[in-house]
Amino acid sequence: MSTYPLSAYHFIVNWGSSSAGFTEVSGLSIENEVIEYREGNSPSSNFIKMPGLQKFSNIILKRGIINGNNDFFNWINTIKNNTVERRNIVISMLDENHAPIRVWKVKNAWPCKFVSSDLKADGNEAAIETLELTHEGLDIENV
Repeated sequence: MSTYPLSAYHFIVNWGSSSAGFTEVSGLSIENEVIEYREGNSPSSNFIKMPGLQKFSNIILKRGIINGNNDFFNWINTIKNNTVERRNIVISMLDENHAPIRVWKVKNAWPCKFVSSDLKADGNEAAIETLELTHEGLDIENV
């Protein structure tokens, strides 16, 4: 077993029937709200704190624009009149043998924002597109 921290640069994103490579994935966070409660006859003068509802950040996926790869656009176009195609997403951090080490399972995700790359005549960088996903849950597993 290695004592070194895991590398964050080797990962894959699976959204249903296809897998895709990305330059960046962010927003993999869970926040538990805190409920403060105190009964009037409590012998101490402080609140007890209990776990409340969970909140999940939107997940942001960034990738280079590739001619003919229309997955983002096809998915965004499913949003019409209060209907949307929801997908379960699996984000896997991989080891040097391409096996999953840590897995984030995203429930009922759908695209809420799309941003295309800025176009600059004097630029020298890859064109990057960004897809922001909202979702209804995030489970984290160590494999």
